[in-house]
Amino acid sequence: MNNLASRTAQTRARLIEAATKVFANAGLIGATTREIARVAGVNEVTLFRHFQSKEQLLSAVIQQAIALQAEALAHQDEWTQNLHIDLTHYARLSSRMMAENEALIRTFIGESKRHPEAARLILYETDKSLRQQLIAYLKKSQEKGKVRPELDLRASVDSFVGMLLHGMLRFSDTPDTLEYSRRCYIDTCVDLFVRGISTLPINTDNSALRS
Repeated sequence: MNNLASRTAQTRARLIEAATKVFANAGLIGATTREIARVAGVNEVTLFRHFQSKEQLLSAVIQQAIALQAEALAHQDEWTQNLHIDLTHYARLSSRMMAENEALIRTFIGESKRHPEAARLILYETDKSLRQQLIAYLKKSQEKGKVRPELDLRASVDSFVGMLLHGMLRFSDTPDTLEYSRRCYIDTCVDLFVRGISTLPINTDNSALRS
């Protein structure tokens, strides 16, 4: 029984991994269950035993991304409560996850007009856990007097994540034309954001962070 459950889980994981690749390469309409099954190394009958439709596979891809993000930021009470250090940790994690899902993000940016619901899922639902975690963190900092009380935290978080998304896309498009590193870009985004929201003097000597 345990071996059967293990094989079932492994097949499901292969299908989700294959679906991620095929959706990224072909888009929602171009992707087919036949191609997803081929990439996963199974037949279509096996695919349909696990997922009833291509849309269910897309949902599974998105749910996996959400679960990984939620797990990565599950222990918020272990953060240092130093805005600069914690937001740098957040930014690096968020940027890495964006980079890992870059192909899907680009595909659904391109398809957002034709398939708005699918685009909404992949572009907004996959970072929902990260966004909610950051809003909750900044709310606590606001209550402690560390963050300006008049700020709309949702708009603030969206502007911050937007900077990180822009950086991920630009480094992928034209990495050789930029005169600074990806790390420099992320740290600059954090510095600008923290200076904009904080009520406290900014200590930019973060040697522990850089290590």
